[in-house]
Amino acid sequence: MMKKHRKPLTAAIAFLLTAGLLLSACTRSEESGGPAAGSADKGGTQAAAGEQIKLRLTLWGAPNEIAVNKKVIARFEAEHPNVKVELQQIPTDYDTKLTTMVAGNDEPDVAMMESATIAFPLAEQGKFLNLQDFLDKDPEIKTDTLVPNITYSSEPGNIIGIAPGPESFTLFYNEDAFKEAGLTPPPSKVSEAWTWEQFVDTAKKLTLDNKGRNADDPNFDPKNIKQYGVNPGNWWGAYSSFIFSNGGDFVSPDGKTFALNQPEAVEALQNIADLINKYHVAPSPLQAKNIPATNVALQTRKVAMVIDGQWNTSTLAESKVHFNVGVLPVMKKPATTVVCAMFSIFKSTKHPQESWELLKALIDPDASIEMLTYGTWMPSLKDWYTDDALLSKWAVNQPSRPSGYKDAVIDVVLNHSHATPTGYVKNFNKIMDIVNPAMDNVWLGKTTAKEAMDSIAAKAQAQVQGRRDVK
Repeated sequence: MMKKHRKPLTAAIAFLLTAGLLLSACTRSEESGGPAAGSADKGGTQAAAGEQIKLRLTLWGAPNEIAVNKKVIARFEAEHPNVKVELQQIPTDYDTKLTTMVAGNDEPDVAMMESATIAFPLAEQGKFLNLQDFLDKDPEIKTDTLVPNITYSSEPGNIIGIAPGPESFTLFYNEDAFKEAGLTPPPSKVSEAWTWEQFVDTAKKLTLDNKGRNADDPNFDPKNIKQYGVNPGNWWGAYSSFIFSNGGDFVSPDGKTFALNQPEAVEALQNIADLINKYHVAPSPLQAKNIPATNVALQTRKVAMVIDGQWNTSTLAESKVHFNVGVLPVMKKPATTVVCAMFSIFKSTKHPQESWELLKALIDPDASIEMLTYGTWMPSLKDWYTDDALLSKWAVNQPSRPSGYKDAVIDVVLNHSHATPTGYVKNFNKIMDIVNPAMDNVWLGKTTAKEAMDSIAAKAQAQVQGRRDVK
C-alpha cells in the first residue's frame, strides 16, 4: 500500500496517493553484481551449501499488514532453513530513516519503497538490482504473469521494484441511498459505464438539502446540504483516472512538456470542479473537512457515492453499510489509475538470489491471503484474476467483495488500468508542489482549471525532466 493511501497503501493508496500506501544486514558488500554478475564464491546468485544467511527487510504498514508479513517471513524461513530474515519495521519517517541508513552504508537487502519520494532518487544513484534479470531466469514468475502496472522501472528494461499487488480507484455507493431515491445503481460493467453527463445527473438526484430537496429542485438550498451525491476526492490519485479517461496526462508523451494545461486534462479537472461549484453535488475542500472517511461517510449518508481506492472495501465491510461498487464514469475511454508501493533489492546485498526469493515470497498471493480476503490488498499475479479457482479464494463470497467488484474493479485493473504518474513522470513531486496550490483555487471556485494551469505552466515546465517510459 502506498503510505498515503492503503490508509496507507493504508497510507496511501496519499497512494495512495503523495497518497495511499502497502507493505511494509548484512554489512555492505563491495560486490554489486546481479544474478548475471554474481557467483557462489562472491556470495552472488547462490549461497554455498549449508551457509547460514541473514537478510534484512525494511517495511512499513498497519498492524494487520505487519502481522501478515511476519507470517510470510516464517513461511519463507521454513522453506529456506539456512536463511534468517530480520524484519525492521519503520512505522514513521520511513524515507528519512532509510535515507540515513543508505548514507551510512547500512542498507537492508530488501526494502519496501514508495515511488515518488525515495525509490527513484535512490535508483538514480544506482542503488538497486535490476529485477528484470531475475524475471528473465525465474521458472515460476515472469513479467507477463504479473498484473499490469505493478512494476517500476528507472528506464525501459531496468525494473527497480515490484509491488505486492495493485491498488485502483472505483466508485463506491450506498445501496440504500439509491433504493430510497428510486434510482438504478451505477453499472459495474465497462460496456455499460455511465457517461460523465449521466454521472452528474445521478449525483444531482442524490444530493439532498436539509428539507429533502434534491439538486434538480428549483428550491434546492446549496448552503444547507445534508447528503452530497458524491465525494470525488481532490488529490491527484483520485482525479488522475479522469485525466487519463479524457485522453490527458501530466506530461507529454515525449516527456518534454507539462501537460496539465492541455485541453484534455483541463476539461477533466474542470468537470470535477463543476461538481462542487456549479452543480453543488460534491463538497468543497472546506466542506470536506467535515466529511468522515469513506466507510463512515457512506454509512452515515453524508454522501451517496465516493470515488476512492479499492482498499476501502475492508473498512466498508466492517462497518456493515449496504455498499457496492460501480465502474468509474467514462469521459472518453475507461480508465483507473494503479497506485502501489514496491519491494526493491539493494545492489549491496551479499545474497541477491536469496533476496529475490524473499521478494517473491512477499508478493505471493497465497502467503497474504488474509489481506486479500479482508479487502485491503489485491493479488500481484494475473492468474489470480482469471482462474476461477484462484479467484474464489479472495474475491467470491467475501463481505469485502460485493457483487459489482469483479466487473468494476478486477476487470478494469486487468484491461483498463493506467500506471501511476509517480512511476513514469520524472520529478513528479516537484511538479505537483506547483500544481497543488493552483488546484486548491479551482476546487474553491476562485478560478477555472484552464486559468489555474496556464498561470503556473511556465513554472511547472521548469521542473519537467522527462518520462521514464520513453525509449
